Amino acid sequence: MAINEETGPPFGHAMRSHFQFDPSYIPLNHGSFGTYPKVVRDRLRYFQDLSESRPDDFFRSKLAGLLDPARGAIAEFLGVDAGECVFLPNATTGVNTVLRSLVFEKGDVIVYFSTIYGACEKTVDYLKETTPVGSVKIPLSYPLGDDEVVTKLQDKIKALKAEGRRARVAIFDTVSSLPGVRVPWERLVKVCREEGALSLVDGAHGIGHIRLDLGQVQPDFFVSNCHKWLYVPRGCALFYVPEKNQHLIRSSIPTSHGYDPYPVEGQEQVFNPFPVGERSYFVNLFQFVGTMDIGPYLCMEEALKFRRESCGGEEEIMGYCEHISNEGGKKVAEILGTEIMENEDKTLTKCCLTNVKLPLQIGEGSRQIKRADAFSACAWLAQTLMTEHNMFAPPFFHDGFLWIRFSGQIYVEIDDFVAAAGVYKDLCSRVEQGEHIKR
Repeated sequence: MAINEETGPPFGHAMRSHFQFDPSYIPLNHGSFGTYPKVVRDRLRYFQDLSESRPDDFFRSKLAGLLDPARGAIAEFLGVDAGECVFLPNATTGVNTVLRSLVFEKGDVIVYFSTIYGACEKTVDYLKETTPVGSVKIPLSYPLGDDEVVTKLQDKIKALKAEGRRARVAIFDTVSSLPGVRVPWERLVKVCREEGALSLVDGAHGIGHIRLDLGQVQPDFFVSNCHKWLYVPRGCALFYVPEKNQHLIRSSIPTSHGYDPYPVEGQEQVFNPFPVGERSYFVNLFQFVGTMDIGPYLCMEEALKFRRESCGGEEEIMGYCEHISNEGGKKVAEILGTEIMENEDKTLTKCCLTNVKLPLQIGEGSRQIKRADAFSACAWLAQTLMTEHNMFAPPFFHDGFLWIRFSGQIYVEIDDFVAAAGVYKDLCSRVEQGEHIKR
Protein backbone atom coordinates (compact mmCIF):
# COMPACT_ATOMS: atom_id res chain seq x y z
CA MET A 1 0.00 0.00 0.00
CA ALA A 2 1.44 3.36 -1.05
CA ILE A 3 1.62 6.01 1.69
CA ASN A 4 0.74 9.61 0.88
CA GLU A 5 3.81 11.65 1.81
CA GLU A 6 1.70 14.67 2.76
CA THR A 7 -1.10 13.05 4.76
CA GLY A 8 0.75 9.98 6.06
CA PRO A 9 -0.68 6.47 6.51
CA PRO A 10 -4.51 6.13 6.39
CA PHE A 11 -4.87 5.06 10.02
CA GLY A 12 -8.30 4.40 11.47
CA HIS A 13 -11.07 2.26 10.03
CA ALA A 14 -9.39 2.15 6.62
CA MET A 15 -6.72 -0.03 8.22
CA ARG A 16 -9.26 -2.68 9.20
CA SER A 17 -9.06 -4.05 5.66
CA HIS A 18 -5.55 -5.29 6.45
CA PHE A 19 -6.81 -7.36 9.38
CA GLN A 20 -9.27 -10.21 9.86
CA PHE A 21 -11.88 -8.74 12.20
CA ASP A 22 -15.57 -9.56 12.14
CA PRO A 23 -17.01 -6.46 10.40
CA SER A 24 -19.25 -5.67 13.37
CA TYR A 25 -16.63 -6.26 16.08
CA ILE A 26 -15.17 -3.23 17.92
CA PRO A 27 -11.63 -4.17 19.04
CA LEU A 28 -10.49 -1.93 21.87
CA ASN A 29 -8.28 -4.46 23.65
CA HIS A 30 -5.30 -4.98 21.39
CA GLY A 31 -3.12 -5.14 24.50
CA SER A 32 -4.23 -8.58 25.67
CA PHE A 33 -3.72 -10.82 22.65
CA GLY A 34 -2.82 -8.54 19.75
CA THR A 35 -3.58 -9.39 16.16
CA TYR A 36 -1.72 -9.45 12.87
CA PRO A 37 -2.35 -8.34 9.27
CA LYS A 38 -3.30 -10.61 6.41
CA VAL A 39 0.13 -10.42 4.77
CA VAL A 40 1.66 -11.78 7.98
CA ARG A 41 -1.04 -14.47 8.10
CA ASP A 42 -0.05 -15.51 4.57
CA ARG A 43 3.59 -15.74 5.62
CA LEU A 44 2.63 -17.79 8.65
CA ARG A 45 0.73 -20.25 6.48
CA TYR A 46 3.68 -20.45 4.11
CA PHE A 47 5.94 -21.65 6.90
CA GLN A 48 3.27 -23.99 8.25
CA ASP A 49 2.87 -25.52 4.79
CA LEU A 50 6.64 -25.76 4.44
CA SER A 51 6.94 -27.63 7.73
CA GLU A 52 4.13 -30.02 6.77
CA SER A 53 5.57 -30.79 3.37
CA ARG A 54 8.71 -32.40 4.86
CA PRO A 55 8.47 -32.31 8.67
CA ASP A 56 11.77 -34.03 9.44
CA ASP A 57 13.75 -31.91 7.01
CA PHE A 58 12.11 -28.75 8.32
CA PHE A 59 12.80 -29.34 12.01
CA ARG A 60 16.12 -31.17 11.74
CA SER A 61 17.79 -29.27 8.91
CA LYS A 62 15.99 -26.06 7.98
CA LEU A 63 14.75 -24.57 11.24
CA ALA A 64 17.99 -23.20 12.67
CA GLY A 65 18.81 -21.45 9.40
CA LEU A 66 15.33 -19.93 9.26
CA LEU A 67 15.51 -18.63 12.83
CA ASP A 68 18.82 -16.82 12.26
CA PRO A 69 17.44 -14.06 9.96
CA ALA A 70 14.38 -13.66 12.19
CA ARG A 71 16.62 -13.12 15.22
CA GLY A 72 18.79 -10.80 13.18
CA ALA A 73 15.79 -8.71 12.16
CA ILE A 74 14.51 -8.15 15.69
CA ALA A 75 18.04 -7.54 16.99
CA GLU A 76 18.60 -4.82 14.39
CA PHE A 77 15.18 -3.37 15.23
CA LEU A 78 16.21 -3.09 18.90
CA GLY A 79 19.82 -2.07 18.34
CA VAL A 80 21.39 -5.13 19.98
CA ASP A 81 23.43 -8.13 18.88
CA ALA A 82 21.60 -11.09 17.33
CA GLY A 83 23.51 -13.43 19.64
CA GLU A 84 21.68 -11.81 22.57
CA CYS A 85 18.20 -12.52 21.18
CA VAL A 86 16.14 -15.71 21.10
CA PHE A 87 12.44 -16.46 20.76
CA LEU A 88 9.97 -17.87 23.27
CA PRO A 89 6.20 -18.48 23.12
CA ASN A 90 5.34 -15.64 25.53
CA ALA A 91 6.73 -13.22 28.11
CA THR A 92 5.64 -15.38 31.06
CA THR A 93 7.92 -18.14 29.79
CA GLY A 94 10.79 -15.65 29.74
CA VAL A 95 10.18 -14.53 33.31
CA ASN A 96 10.03 -18.18 34.39
CA THR A 97 13.23 -18.97 32.50
CA VAL A 98 15.15 -16.30 34.38
CA LEU A 99 13.72 -16.95 37.83
CA ARG A 100 14.11 -20.72 37.58
CA SER A 101 17.68 -20.37 36.28
CA LEU A 102 18.98 -18.22 39.13
CA VAL A 103 20.50 -20.07 42.07
CA PHE A 104 19.01 -18.58 45.22
CA GLU A 105 20.60 -18.64 48.66
CA LYS A 106 19.20 -17.98 52.10
CA GLY A 107 18.66 -14.24 52.48
CA ASP A 108 18.02 -13.67 48.77
CA VAL A 109 14.85 -11.75 47.95
CA ILE A 110 12.82 -11.21 44.77
CA VAL A 111 11.47 -7.65 44.75
CA TYR A 112 8.43 -6.69 42.69
CA PHE A 113 5.58 -4.20 42.53
CA SER A 114 1.94 -4.96 43.34
CA THR A 115 1.09 -4.33 39.66
CA ILE A 116 3.09 -7.39 38.56
CA TYR A 117 1.34 -9.68 36.07
CA GLY A 118 -0.50 -12.36 38.06
CA ALA A 119 1.20 -15.36 36.45
CA CYS A 120 4.61 -13.90 37.27
CA GLU A 121 3.65 -13.34 40.90
CA LYS A 122 2.53 -16.97 41.11
CA THR A 123 5.94 -17.98 39.77
CA VAL A 124 7.53 -16.08 42.65
CA ASP A 125 5.19 -17.84 45.09
CA TYR A 126 6.18 -21.22 43.66
CA LEU A 127 9.88 -20.46 44.01
CA LYS A 128 9.33 -19.51 47.64
CA GLU A 129 7.91 -23.00 48.16
CA THR A 130 10.80 -24.77 46.42
CA THR A 131 13.92 -22.62 47.05
CA PRO A 132 15.36 -20.54 49.91
CA VAL A 133 14.34 -17.27 48.24
CA GLY A 134 11.98 -14.78 49.86
CA SER A 135 9.99 -11.99 48.25
CA VAL A 136 8.88 -8.43 48.91
CA LYS A 137 5.92 -6.81 47.20
CA ILE A 138 6.00 -3.01 46.90
CA PRO A 139 2.45 -1.60 46.82
CA LEU A 140 1.61 0.88 44.07
CA SER A 141 -1.65 2.84 44.14
CA TYR A 142 -2.04 4.83 40.95
CA PRO A 143 -1.94 7.55 39.90
CA LEU A 144 1.68 7.91 41.04
CA GLY A 145 4.55 10.03 39.79
CA ASP A 146 7.58 8.34 38.27
CA ASP A 147 9.87 9.71 40.98
CA GLU A 148 7.79 8.01 43.65
CA VAL A 149 7.91 4.65 41.87
CA VAL A 150 11.68 4.86 41.48
CA THR A 151 12.17 5.93 45.09
CA LYS A 152 10.03 3.06 46.37
CA LEU A 153 12.25 0.50 44.65
CA GLN A 154 15.49 2.12 45.74
CA ASP A 155 14.34 2.49 49.35
CA LYS A 156 13.20 -1.13 49.50
CA ILE A 157 16.50 -2.49 48.19
CA LYS A 158 18.42 -0.35 50.69
CA ALA A 159 16.14 -1.49 53.52
CA LEU A 160 16.80 -5.13 52.64
CA LYS A 161 20.54 -4.52 52.78
CA ALA A 162 20.14 -2.94 56.21
CA GLU A 163 18.35 -6.11 57.36
CA GLY A 164 21.20 -8.30 56.12
CA ARG A 165 19.24 -9.58 53.13
CA ARG A 166 19.95 -9.21 49.43
CA ALA A 167 17.66 -8.10 46.63
CA ARG A 168 18.80 -10.76 44.16
CA VAL A 169 16.48 -9.66 41.37
CA ALA A 170 13.82 -7.01 40.83
CA ILE A 171 10.92 -7.55 38.42
CA PHE A 172 9.11 -4.63 36.81
CA ASP A 173 7.19 -3.75 33.65
CA THR A 174 7.76 -1.41 30.73
CA VAL A 175 4.01 -0.80 30.64
CA SER A 176 2.01 -2.55 33.33
CA SER A 177 -1.05 -4.57 32.41
CA LEU A 178 -3.73 -3.53 34.92
CA PRO A 179 -3.67 -0.62 35.23
CA GLY A 180 -2.17 -0.02 31.80
CA VAL A 181 0.38 2.71 32.54
CA ARG A 182 3.88 3.61 31.37
CA VAL A 183 6.47 2.56 33.96
CA PRO A 184 9.83 4.37 34.30
CA TRP A 185 11.59 1.10 33.61
CA GLU A 186 14.76 2.73 32.31
CA ARG A 187 15.30 4.48 35.64
CA LEU A 188 14.44 1.31 37.55
CA VAL A 189 17.14 -0.58 35.64
CA LYS A 190 19.62 2.11 36.69
CA VAL A 191 18.58 1.74 40.34
CA CYS A 192 19.14 -2.02 40.18
CA ARG A 193 22.57 -1.55 38.66
CA GLU A 194 23.57 0.96 41.33
CA GLU A 195 22.24 -1.18 44.18
CA GLY A 196 23.65 -4.51 42.97
CA ALA A 197 20.35 -6.22 42.08
CA LEU A 198 19.61 -7.96 38.80
CA SER A 199 16.91 -6.29 36.68
CA LEU A 200 14.28 -8.50 35.07
CA VAL A 201 12.12 -6.38 32.78
CA ASP A 202 8.72 -7.79 31.87
CA GLY A 203 8.18 -5.93 28.63
CA ALA A 204 5.04 -7.85 27.68
CA HIS A 205 3.74 -4.46 26.51
CA GLY A 206 7.02 -3.30 25.06
CA ILE A 207 8.13 -4.06 21.52
CA GLY A 208 6.02 -2.13 19.03
CA HIS A 209 4.30 -0.22 21.84
CA ILE A 210 6.88 2.22 23.24
CA ARG A 211 10.33 3.28 22.16
CA LEU A 212 13.01 0.92 23.42
CA ASP A 213 16.77 1.25 23.45
CA LEU A 214 17.99 -1.92 25.08
CA GLY A 215 21.60 -1.31 24.11
CA GLN A 216 21.65 1.98 25.99
CA VAL A 217 19.49 1.01 28.99
CA GLN A 218 21.17 -2.42 29.37
CA PRO A 219 18.73 -4.40 31.51
CA ASP A 220 20.08 -7.67 32.84
CA PHE A 221 17.14 -9.60 31.36
CA PHE A 222 14.36 -8.38 29.08
CA VAL A 223 11.39 -10.25 27.66
CA SER A 224 8.66 -8.84 25.44
CA ASN A 225 5.69 -10.28 23.58
CA CYS A 226 5.92 -9.68 19.85
CA HIS A 227 2.36 -10.92 19.32
CA LYS A 228 0.83 -8.05 21.29
CA TRP A 229 2.00 -4.84 19.59
CA LEU A 230 4.40 -5.86 16.81
CA TYR A 231 1.82 -7.63 14.58
CA VAL A 232 3.50 -11.03 14.88
CA PRO A 233 1.22 -14.11 15.24
CA ARG A 234 0.63 -15.72 18.65
CA GLY A 235 2.67 -16.84 20.38
CA CYS A 236 6.01 -15.15 19.95
CA ALA A 237 8.17 -13.28 22.44
CA LEU A 238 11.67 -11.90 22.37
CA PHE A 239 14.05 -12.96 25.14
CA TYR A 240 17.04 -10.62 25.37
CA VAL A 241 20.01 -11.49 27.57
CA PRO A 242 23.23 -9.51 27.17
CA GLU A 243 26.28 -11.70 26.68
CA LYS A 244 27.66 -10.89 30.13
CA ASN A 245 24.61 -12.56 31.77
CA GLN A 246 24.10 -15.53 29.47
CA HIS A 247 26.06 -17.82 31.76
CA LEU A 248 23.21 -17.43 34.27
CA ILE A 249 20.75 -19.06 31.88
CA ARG A 250 21.66 -22.75 32.02
CA SER A 251 18.46 -24.18 30.59
CA SER A 252 15.41 -23.36 28.55
CA ILE A 253 11.95 -24.17 29.89
CA PRO A 254 11.32 -26.97 29.35
CA THR A 255 14.87 -28.29 29.30
CA SER A 256 15.52 -29.64 25.82
CA HIS A 257 18.25 -30.83 23.47
CA GLY A 258 20.28 -27.60 23.63
CA TYR A 259 21.07 -28.10 27.31
CA ASP A 260 24.63 -29.20 27.99
CA PRO A 261 24.98 -30.65 31.51
CA TYR A 262 28.20 -30.33 33.40
CA PRO A 263 30.35 -33.43 32.81
CA VAL A 264 30.05 -36.25 35.32
CA GLU A 265 32.71 -38.95 35.40
CA GLY A 266 31.40 -42.15 33.89
CA GLN A 267 28.27 -40.57 32.42
CA GLU A 268 27.89 -40.56 28.65
CA GLN A 269 26.92 -37.36 26.86
CA VAL A 270 23.29 -37.29 25.66
CA PHE A 271 23.03 -37.04 21.88
CA ASN A 272 21.62 -33.81 20.41
CA PRO A 273 19.85 -34.58 17.10
CA PHE A 274 19.78 -30.93 16.03
CA PRO A 275 22.62 -29.01 14.36
CA VAL A 276 24.64 -26.78 16.69
CA GLY A 277 26.76 -24.97 14.11
CA GLU A 278 28.71 -21.94 15.27
CA ARG A 279 25.91 -20.52 17.39
CA SER A 280 26.50 -19.82 21.06
CA TYR A 281 25.33 -22.06 23.87
CA PHE A 282 22.67 -19.49 24.75
CA VAL A 283 21.23 -19.42 21.24
CA ASN A 284 21.32 -23.20 20.88
CA LEU A 285 19.38 -23.60 24.13
CA PHE A 286 16.34 -22.10 22.43
CA GLN A 287 16.65 -23.38 18.87
CA PHE A 288 14.40 -26.36 19.54
CA VAL A 289 12.40 -26.50 22.77
CA GLY A 290 9.98 -29.30 22.06
CA THR A 291 7.78 -29.78 19.02
CA MET A 292 5.61 -26.72 18.42
CA ASP A 293 4.51 -24.36 15.66
CA ILE A 294 7.58 -22.20 15.03
CA GLY A 295 5.78 -20.30 12.26
CA PRO A 296 5.11 -17.18 14.38
CA TYR A 297 8.84 -16.72 15.07
CA LEU A 298 9.57 -16.85 11.36
CA CYS A 299 7.07 -14.07 10.57
CA MET A 300 9.24 -11.42 12.21
CA GLU A 301 10.64 -10.00 8.98
CA GLU A 302 7.21 -9.80 7.34
CA ALA A 303 5.70 -8.03 10.37
CA LEU A 304 8.50 -5.45 10.43
CA LYS A 305 8.13 -4.96 6.68
CA PHE A 306 4.39 -4.27 7.08
CA ARG A 307 5.14 -1.69 9.77
CA ARG A 308 7.64 0.07 7.51
CA GLU A 309 5.92 -0.09 4.15
CA SER A 310 2.21 -0.01 5.01
CA CYS A 311 2.29 2.04 8.20
CA GLY A 312 5.16 4.45 7.68
CA GLY A 313 7.38 3.09 10.45
CA GLU A 314 7.53 3.12 14.23
CA GLU A 315 7.12 6.85 14.86
CA GLU A 316 3.93 6.95 12.82
CA ILE A 317 2.45 3.83 14.43
CA MET A 318 3.28 4.69 18.03
CA GLY A 319 2.30 8.32 17.55
CA TYR A 320 -1.16 7.44 16.29
CA CYS A 321 -1.77 4.66 18.80
CA GLU A 322 -0.80 6.85 21.76
CA HIS A 323 -2.84 9.78 20.46
CA ILE A 324 -6.02 7.81 19.75
CA SER A 325 -5.76 6.00 23.07
CA ASN A 326 -5.41 9.25 25.01
CA GLU A 327 -8.04 11.20 23.12
CA GLY A 328 -10.44 8.27 23.05
CA GLY A 329 -10.00 7.72 26.77
CA LYS A 330 -10.70 11.39 27.50
CA LYS A 331 -13.87 11.19 25.39
CA VAL A 332 -15.08 8.15 27.30
CA ALA A 333 -14.39 9.87 30.63
CA GLU A 334 -16.34 12.90 29.44
CA ILE A 335 -19.35 10.76 28.50
CA LEU A 336 -19.24 8.80 31.75
CA GLY A 337 -18.61 11.88 33.85
CA THR A 338 -15.43 10.47 35.36
CA GLU A 339 -11.68 10.80 34.70
CA ILE A 340 -8.69 9.08 33.15
CA MET A 341 -5.84 7.75 35.27
CA GLU A 342 -2.98 10.23 35.03
CA ASN A 343 -0.32 11.78 37.26
CA GLU A 344 0.81 15.39 37.53
CA ASP A 345 3.73 14.85 35.15
CA LYS A 346 1.45 13.29 32.48
CA THR A 347 3.74 10.25 32.13
CA LEU A 348 1.27 7.40 32.75
CA THR A 349 -0.39 7.87 29.36
CA LYS A 350 2.84 8.07 27.35
CA CYS A 351 1.87 4.73 25.86
CA CYS A 352 -0.98 3.18 23.89
CA LEU A 353 -3.17 2.31 26.89
CA THR A 354 -5.55 4.60 28.77
CA ASN A 355 -7.52 3.79 31.92
CA VAL A 356 -10.93 5.38 32.53
CA LYS A 357 -12.71 5.32 35.87
CA LEU A 358 -16.19 3.78 35.81
CA PRO A 359 -19.11 5.65 37.40
CA LEU A 360 -19.59 3.00 40.08
CA GLN A 361 -19.14 3.44 43.81
CA ILE A 362 -17.68 0.81 46.11
CA GLY A 363 -19.52 0.66 49.41
CA GLU A 364 -22.46 -0.75 51.35
CA GLY A 365 -25.11 1.78 50.36
CA SER A 366 -27.93 1.63 47.86
CA ARG A 367 -26.75 1.23 44.24
CA GLN A 368 -23.17 0.76 45.48
CA ILE A 369 -20.96 -2.24 44.78
CA LYS A 370 -19.80 -4.21 47.77
CA ARG A 371 -16.03 -4.58 47.89
CA ALA A 372 -16.45 -8.36 47.93
CA ASP A 373 -18.45 -8.14 44.68
CA ALA A 374 -16.00 -5.93 42.76
CA PHE A 375 -14.37 -8.79 40.87
CA SER A 376 -17.71 -10.44 40.04
CA ALA A 377 -18.87 -7.08 38.68
CA CYS A 378 -15.79 -6.96 36.44
CA ALA A 379 -16.40 -10.52 35.25
CA TRP A 380 -20.05 -9.73 34.44
CA LEU A 381 -19.12 -6.54 32.58
CA ALA A 382 -16.48 -8.34 30.53
CA GLN A 383 -18.73 -11.22 29.56
CA THR A 384 -21.70 -8.98 28.75
CA LEU A 385 -19.55 -6.75 26.55
CA MET A 386 -18.62 -9.73 24.40
CA THR A 387 -21.91 -11.61 24.30
CA GLU A 388 -24.35 -8.70 23.95
CA HIS A 389 -22.34 -5.95 22.29
CA ASN A 390 -19.56 -7.59 20.23
CA MET A 391 -16.83 -5.37 21.65
CA PHE A 392 -14.23 -5.56 24.37
CA ALA A 393 -12.22 -3.27 26.64
CA PRO A 394 -11.33 -4.93 29.95
CA PRO A 395 -12.76 -3.69 33.25
CA PHE A 396 -10.61 -4.06 36.37
CA PHE A 397 -10.43 -3.10 40.04
CA HIS A 398 -7.61 -0.91 41.36
CA ASP A 399 -7.19 1.01 44.60
CA GLY A 400 -10.86 1.06 45.55
CA PHE A 401 -12.31 1.91 42.12
CA LEU A 402 -13.47 0.12 38.98
CA TRP A 403 -11.75 1.12 35.73
CA ILE A 404 -11.71 0.29 32.02
CA ARG A 405 -8.47 -0.14 30.07
CA PHE A 406 -8.57 0.97 26.43
CA SER A 407 -5.98 0.12 23.77
CA GLY A 408 -5.16 2.50 20.96
CA GLN A 409 -4.32 0.89 17.65
CA ILE A 410 -3.97 1.87 13.99
CA TYR A 411 -7.39 0.46 13.08
CA VAL A 412 -9.55 2.29 15.66
CA GLU A 413 -11.12 5.76 15.67
CA ILE A 414 -12.78 8.03 18.22
CA ASP A 415 -16.21 6.68 17.17
CA ASP A 416 -15.21 3.27 18.57
CA PHE A 417 -14.52 4.80 21.98
CA VAL A 418 -17.79 6.72 21.89
CA ALA A 419 -19.68 3.50 21.15
CA ALA A 420 -17.94 1.75 24.04
CA ALA A 421 -18.73 4.65 26.38
CA GLY A 422 -22.44 4.37 25.61
CA VAL A 423 -22.42 0.64 26.24
CA TYR A 424 -20.46 0.94 29.47
CA LYS A 425 -22.80 3.66 30.71
CA ASP A 426 -25.77 1.34 30.29
CA LEU A 427 -23.95 -1.64 31.79
CA CYS A 428 -22.91 0.36 34.84
CA SER A 429 -26.57 1.19 35.45
CA ARG A 430 -27.36 -2.52 35.30
CA VAL A 431 -24.56 -3.27 37.77
CA GLU A 432 -25.97 -0.68 40.16
CA GLN A 433 -29.23 -2.61 40.03
CA GLY A 434 -27.38 -5.77 41.04
CA GLU A 435 -27.59 -7.62 37.75
CA HIS A 436 -24.04 -8.90 38.16
CA ILE A 437 -25.05 -10.93 41.23
CA LYS A 438 -28.40 -12.17 39.91
CA ARG A 439 -26.93 -14.69 37.50
